[in-house]
Amino acid sequence: MMGTVTFSDGTQVPALGMGTWNLGDRADRRAQEIESLRAGLDLGLRVVDTAEMYGAGRSETLVGQAIAGRRDDVFLVTKVLPSNASRRGVAESCRASLRRLGTERIDLYLLHWPGAVPLEETVEGFERLKDEGLIGAWGVSNFDVDDMADLRRVSSPGDCLANQILYSLDYRGVEYDLLDDDRGQGVVTMAYSPLGQGGELLRAPVLARIAARHETALGPATPAQVALAWVLRQPNLLAIPKAASLPHQRENVAAADIVLTEADLAAIDRSMPPPRRKVPLAMI
Repeated sequence: MMGTVTFSDGTQVPALGMGTWNLGDRADRRAQEIESLRAGLDLGLRVVDTAEMYGAGRSETLVGQAIAGRRDDVFLVTKVLPSNASRRGVAESCRASLRRLGTERIDLYLLHWPGAVPLEETVEGFERLKDEGLIGAWGVSNFDVDDMADLRRVSSPGDCLANQILYSLDYRGVEYDLLDDDRGQGVVTMAYSPLGQGGELLRAPVLARIAARHETALGPATPAQVALAWVLRQPNLLAIPKAASLPHQRENVAAADIVLTEADLAAIDRSMPPPRRKVPLAMI
């Protein structure tokens, strides 16, 4: 059963969303990628995540086409580059994203990673966009514990709704402190690339063994579904895997059927141990 997460402003969304990194880069895949995003909405997903950086705006343009006529079904997330995050720059970037997305409002606007522009200036820019009704809320991406502490010094409690970070079985470092820090501050953690990179993770024998013990609405579970279910088990976490095709989208949604047992989790921990010390925040 699909879980949900609730942002500090009371907005509730399914815990599984849709990422769009690298979508829109190839004309020959455009129709398939749009079909996948629309199918996700049909299957009950709401969150669509993109960024001005992805394909230099091509991803936002594709998302705009995919959600045309269905804007009310979507919780729309996009990101501003740190180099554009000044008071003036964030306003210009936001309006450019709105044009590409074909909408009048972004539900959640994120700073893509910490940059040289003072956080206080970026936060002021975000708050102005909220006042103008161009964004519903704002958050950050790729912020570690110290970055989040810096942010709290220049913002009010509840202002930052989300922190989007790399989290998968390949990258468990955030379990040491960041997941708890976000949760304690009422910040939803968004996990990008929850299925890892390059497919190597999904060839792990432990995932195949666990998959053999589980079923989904589509039939026997796959290692990818187990890896996604492992991320989705975390409270206060919204996973945004990319699915560039209809079968892949259906597979991701069906992963919500899997409830991992204590034995499953213990087997994963033996094969891919959790962190025992602080490690630098991974980012791709």
